[in-house]
Amino acid sequence: MRSTIRGRLRAWGILGVTLAVVAGTAAAAPAEDPRGDLSPDITAIMNKPAYKHAQWGLLEIDPEDGRVVHSMYPDQFFMPGSTVKLITISGAWHALGPDHRFTTPVNAIGVRNGSTLTGNLALVAQGDLTMGGRTKPDGSVDFTPIDHTYADDVPGATLTPEDPLAGLDEIARQVRDSGITTVDGDVVIDPRLFAPPPISPQPTPLIINDNVIDLLSTPTTPGQPAQLSWRPQVAPYQVTSEVRTVDAGGTTDIQVSASPDGTNITLSGTIAADSKPALKISPVQDPNAFGRTALIEALGRAGVTVTAPPTGPNPVGTLPASYAGDPQVAAFFSPPYREYAKLILNVSHNLGANLALCNIAVGRGSSNCFDGFPVIHDFLIGTANVDPTQFQMADGRGDVPVDRVTPAGLNQLLAYWLRTPDADAFRTSLPILGVSGTGALFCTTDCPAKGKVFAKPGTIIGFDQLNQQLAINAQTYAGYLEADDGHLFTFFVGVNGAAAPGIQGFFDVNDDVDEIAVILQQEACAERSHRKAALPAIRPSAPVLRP
Repeated sequence: MRSTIRGRLRAWGILGVTLAVVAGTAAAAPAEDPRGDLSPDITAIMNKPAYKHAQWGLLEIDPEDGRVVHSMYPDQFFMPGSTVKLITISGAWHALGPDHRFTTPVNAIGVRNGSTLTGNLALVAQGDLTMGGRTKPDGSVDFTPIDHTYADDVPGATLTPEDPLAGLDEIARQVRDSGITTVDGDVVIDPRLFAPPPISPQPTPLIINDNVIDLLSTPTTPGQPAQLSWRPQVAPYQVTSEVRTVDAGGTTDIQVSASPDGTNITLSGTIAADSKPALKISPVQDPNAFGRTALIEALGRAGVTVTAPPTGPNPVGTLPASYAGDPQVAAFFSPPYREYAKLILNVSHNLGANLALCNIAVGRGSSNCFDGFPVIHDFLIGTANVDPTQFQMADGRGDVPVDRVTPAGLNQLLAYWLRTPDADAFRTSLPILGVSGTGALFCTTDCPAKGKVFAKPGTIIGFDQLNQQLAINAQTYAGYLEADDGHLFTFFVGVNGAAAPGIQGFFDVNDDVDEIAVILQQEACAERSHRKAALPAIRPSAPVLRP
């Protein structure tokens, strides 16, 4: 019953991927192999040569009565990849609340004389993931199946149409509306909300366009330079393209290099004439200096003059100890956190997942992002009723060798959400197979489970130098299966320690894990239909005759 999942992404990695040479391998499998209750279709997948030394795990539960439908090593640790984000975002959703909005204020420091401020404007960064750069007219947050943050690793990444500087433009308009037209002084970004933690990608209190520059090359005619567009265009960043268009069917291979400070970017290479526009990114190395200049430029567009030079370092040393007595002249409000959760889970947004730890810590009064972990720990024990020792974590995205999950732990966490008022909101924040986020890349046609699997994938892949082959350390998938009658099952399926001679073998592993989820969903539909048919017919009771 193989569905047409092979229309999925053909690139280095499925979103939620960790691309690294991983030191550890999957734990050795117990001697007993409990595959007896699985269908022949599933066991045939698990018995493929690619999994000779691998460890499979699977757990499916009916949360209505706690019945275990399938179980295979439910209490064993597995390397998860980005399924760790289920834990991180669950903790953030509970700690912050789904309706939480980040408010980024701008204070006027100095003396106001009519329309002139003699002093500085201070934007007090609040850990807002998008600063309006993805907000659609209806207030929701936009995303594409392959996010721009993956553009250097995954061909086919695309941009959303929104302006990444929209939030700063709104702030600038508010400053102008407050009556200020001249700042005889400077603009300062206050980044003291939290200390950026030593994890990758590193979250910062101010984030504009995910702290990257987007670089889009579009082919022209063979032999001619490719067309370049880039954003956000902020001084002193400059981009030069040496990319040439080659014949249709030729090689598309674009490299990006940058000066040590990241402000001078060069693209080189080739793009085929019949290629779609190719997206690359380059990191913003100093988000505070970048944000300062971007805000000065936004103020200029709004009709506010700043006398300080627009480029240069962020003068953080001029910030006051507090803003008591300094009036607020602007404030930007983010979308509700449920929109950020949907973004993070749907595109496997690594920066957003790591930032969630900082958001949690700040909410508890700490500037140390790792103080978010005790909050998640307490949420698991005290609210979700999940034993936290079923997980091991050292970041928010699932990128470090420490990270581990058990199938039982994730199923318990998923079942918790079904008991809450946010059950539907959380479930629909996950990628939906064949419909949304990374799920939209798979199960696109002739797929019976389309729209019926709500789940977060995770991948860890590296290169085995000893055997000169790919080491697929983890391919996992966890979430909800929806039967035709709307009944939900929780599930985890994953494999650690697979191997493949080349990239096609890696794609096959991804297909296999997805195919098992499709089989489980179809089995759930059949079981629900059978149980319904087996129920005795309920006859209407005889009318009660009353005098």
